[in-house]
This record gives sequence, C-alpha cells and structure tokens, in this order.
Amino acid sequence: MAPEITQHGTNQQHHTIRHHTAPEIILSPTKTPPPHGQRQPHQRRRRVAGGKKEQGGEHRGDVRGKVSPRRLSAASHSRLPPLPTEKIARHRMEPAHSSESEPVDPDINESDGAPSQDGRAASAGTGNDGRSAEAARYSERLLNEEHERWEGDRCPICFLFIGLPMDEHSKTNACCMKRVCNGCILAAQQRGMYDRCPFCRTPHPSDEVSALAMIQKRVDKGDAAAIHHLGNQYFHGVLALTKNVPRAIELWSEAAELGSADAHRDLGYAYYKGVCVEQDRPRGVQHWGEAAMKGHVESRRMLGVAEYDNGNHELAVQHWMISVKMGDEKSLHAIKVMLMKGHATKAQYADALRGYADAVEEMKSHQREEATRSGY
Repeated sequence: MAPEITQHGTNQQHHTIRHHTAPEIILSPTKTPPPHGQRQPHQRRRRVAGGKKEQGGEHRGDVRGKVSPRRLSAASHSRLPPLPTEKIARHRMEPAHSSESEPVDPDINESDGAPSQDGRAASAGTGNDGRSAEAARYSERLLNEEHERWEGDRCPICFLFIGLPMDEHSKTNACCMKRVCNGCILAAQQRGMYDRCPFCRTPHPSDEVSALAMIQKRVDKGDAAAIHHLGNQYFHGVLALTKNVPRAIELWSEAAELGSADAHRDLGYAYYKGVCVEQDRPRGVQHWGEAAMKGHVESRRMLGVAEYDNGNHELAVQHWMISVKMGDEKSLHAIKVMLMKGHATKAQYADALRGYADAVEEMKSHQREEATRSGY
C-alpha cells in the first residue's frame, strides 16, 4: 500500500458544487455582502518563464484574457501510443509480454534450415532487452521532463500559482471556465462585484441548469477545460445530469486529446484503479505520465505511487521529490514515510522540506491570506 492515494468524492452544498475532479462552479450568491474592510496590497513575487521572478501586482478585476478554442476531435482510447510495460508489469501487475518461446520441432529445424530453438530463445532475449531499454528510456524521460508546474494552474488575474489542493483555494466560473483564486474573488467582492465573474464580467448562473448551459456552450466551441468539466458532471451525476460513467470516460478522452492535463489525470485514476472500466494499470500510468510531462502535480505524485506499488522505492522518491517542490504536501508526507522506512535519506527529506517551503511561499499573497481568514 502506498503512503498516500487520493480518492474521488463529492461534497455538494447549497450554492456551490465542489468535488475532487471538478473545480467549484460559482452560482449567484444569496447572502448579503460582508462589510468592506481595509484591503491589503496583493504584492508577491511570482515565477515566470525562464526561472526569473517578477513583482506581482495588486489584484486587478479588469484583467481579461482570450480563450483560443480548438476543433473538437473524436474521442478514441486507441490513439494513445503504446508504452513499454515491463517496468510497470511487476509485483502487482501481470507481465504484458511472455518471455517463453514456443516449442520448435528439432527435425523441422534441421531439415529446412529453420533457426534452432536456441536461436529463437536468443532472439527472444534480444527482443526483451530492447523492450527493457525502451522502458528505461521512457522512465528517464519522465524524470527529466517538466519540473515546473503546468501554466494552467495559475490564476488568470494575479498570475500566481493556485495553492494545493486547488479545489480548496479557487473556484471555476462556468461562463469562461477560468479558475480564479480565492484572493482575487475576495478582491472583486471588495469592489462590489458579487454577482459577476471576476474575470470576464459575465453574470453568474442563477441555478444549475443555467450553469450546465454555459458549460455546454464552451464544449461546443472545443474548450478542453469545459469538455473535461462536463465529463466530471456526468461521472458524479450532478448539475441536473444522470450519472453516466461511459460518457464521462468519453469526454475525458476527448479533452485529453485536446491537451487537458486534468483529463489525463482522471483517466489515469479510472484505468489504474479499474473504476467503471476494465482495470489497465499500464494505461493508467501512461495517462499520468502524459500529464506529469505537462507539469501536472497530482499526476506526478501518482507516478510515484505506481512505482511504490511495483516495489521501485528509489524511483518513487524521485517522482515525489519533483512534486513536493511544486508545493504538494502529500508528496512531502510520502517522503517522510519513506525516510522512516529507510528508503529515503535525511538529505533528501531536508531538500524536500526546503523545496516545499519555497513553493508555498511563492503561492502566498496578502489577499489570499485574508481570504483564508474570511473562510473562503
């Protein structure tokens, strides 16, 4: 059993919809606005491309962006390229390939000049060596690519990375499918903007049916985030939809083809755990790998869980060392457990603590801290 594996769940409230895979959708508020308090400047350093840091500005409610929808492609599970499965086919998984060679008639080999049984065994060994080398190259690629968080994890207003877990530190607007951090939502409300999206200024939907119509509009335009989010609604049977897991898998696959790292994450869970689909752990790991190479934090952590399940403790720690430096507290806890079991060193844990602290510091702002104190 791995140190930590997250589970999907739902928690519906009166005016919000929040669950593990779907960010919260903001509906029109019904409570009276809180009294305006003194605003703190939203000043924090942020990391931009190239590893440089710039000074973040005050929350600006009037910053806007554009969504560039792409054409919708047909969903297909078979389009994903096959990956080497030897490294993930050990311990709890069945091997993807058999190393046993078929019996060969010695008379046929001698009379027809066919390769002998020893020759075929040698050929099979060469093939296994080639697949093992391919698996090693892919594992090295996973560890070497993308040690920075996915840019989609930034708040589109303040441009700071959203705190983890993101569902607790942000909300998604159905109108534009933009995930806005709680600090920017508070800043907008302090300016009197309670019934509109703080990003695109569209009025919040009045009920779940209206919210679903907004999401469907983005889906029709080929928005990968909207397609993934609609899949979440079908998976959990919310927003006036009947639960339909096959439809959810289809939508997630479509969103993954359009580049959604969150969709790859959810497909990884579905196949690795066999949730309403035939269990296929190699395929689940493949989806997590695709998301991790985009900088998806949770998928990177789950790659470590998969390696732990296979008994590859050293590789598991290496994956968690990457995700912990993106600000993932669960990865920090996993490394601590590995230290206690003798699978990680004190130096690694100390490095993890420093990296985690640096990542958390870069996600802080006065406005976000005020939002936390206010109960957002």
